[in-house]
Amino acid sequence: MTHTLLAIGAAGMLAPYVWQFLTSLKTLAGATRVPPTVVPDGRWDNYGQIFRLLPFQAQFLNTLVMTAARSLGQVLLCSMAAYAFARLRFPGRTFLFGLFLSVLMVPPQLFIIPQYEIIAKLGWLNSLPALIVPGLFSAFGVFLLRQFFLGLPAELDEAARLDGANPLRIWWSVMMPLARPGLMALGILTTIWSWNDFFWPLVVNNDPKKMTLSAGLASLQGQFMTDYPVLMAGSLLASLPVIAVFVAMQRQFVQGIAFTGSKG
Repeated sequence: MTHTLLAIGAAGMLAPYVWQFLTSLKTLAGATRVPPTVVPDGRWDNYGQIFRLLPFQAQFLNTLVMTAARSLGQVLLCSMAAYAFARLRFPGRTFLFGLFLSVLMVPPQLFIIPQYEIIAKLGWLNSLPALIVPGLFSAFGVFLLRQFFLGLPAELDEAARLDGANPLRIWWSVMMPLARPGLMALGILTTIWSWNDFFWPLVVNNDPKKMTLSAGLASLQGQFMTDYPVLMAGSLLASLPVIAVFVAMQRQFVQGIAFTGSKG
């Protein structure tokens, strides 16, 4: 019974992707037909049309570089802050961590205007730094890794200090290898979030060759008409890399979330 329910749930989650693939092979008339039809029209040219309408290769590279840089930055910077909050003793530690957590209660849309003004004054509009820098750090990443570091034995720090290691060396040589499941979980979450990020790349980069895939695909939606089969073909191509990453690393992702949630 359990496996039957899981199979039904899995089929329900796969259904949108199947419909997306079928729609990508239809003509515009077939995609907007009422009632809708399941059998596609075999229009494989819709996938080639994406490369003619958009600088798809450039947008794919922009998305890839942004995602990789954000993920690496979050893993390094958030782990440093999380280690400080979890293992080091300094005045105001609890208050500062409370400020970090308060950021999670603020809608991210409120930061758009001040972040845009900073990027504009730095002269970074229509550039990769505009896409990367605001996503290099997150309060959620600090909270996630802090919970993981709190569950590691304190004797590890003491033994490293007796051997003459400073806090930076302990963080890099002792804590980072042991926190690999949590780091993998944060890296996968950041990868998925960055790859799908839409609003911020749309605001700071309006040059098609500087856009990400999410913003570039949005430009295909017209005011009066949208070629849905072509849009579905582009969306499917854009989603395949992040799906492949999640499928390949889902065990590490689940393990990291489970370990992090069990720490006090």
